[in-house]
Amino acid sequence: MDNHTQEQRHYNMSRIKYKDTKPEELVRKYLFSHGFRFRKNDKRYPGHPDIVLPKYRTIIFVNGCFWHMHECKNFVLPASNVEYWVTKLQHNKLRDNINIQKLRSAGWKVIIIWECELKSKEDRELKMQEVIHEIESGL
Repeated sequence: MDNHTQEQRHYNMSRIKYKDTKPEELVRKYLFSHGFRFRKNDKRYPGHPDIVLPKYRTIIFVNGCFWHMHECKNFVLPASNVEYWVTKLQHNKLRDNINIQKLRSAGWKVIIIWECELKSKEDRELKMQEVIHEIESGL
């Protein structure tokens, strides 16, 4: 049973941002401080990637664990309207896979950073070091 009215739920869902989220900002600031220059939310590419590094032919998606069905403790399927959410989230996951395949076939390296990997400062530092290593390994 949902503990919000339909109007409350609509209001809450309308406040969820699809770009310039806190995790995206953390990743961008880290990359910029380490000398990387990039484009953000570039609509020319499938999936409108969060970060595009043309010099390195690398695209980064910063995914929320809920919206992209990450298999971690942060993903919990809503208890109400289950059929709707399962369909929607599975469609998101399928669309992500199709976009990643298109980008890779066009010669782009695709990196996915999950929201849960950025929660603690230590985890964030480790993940970002991995990302930088992966970006630079293509040169």
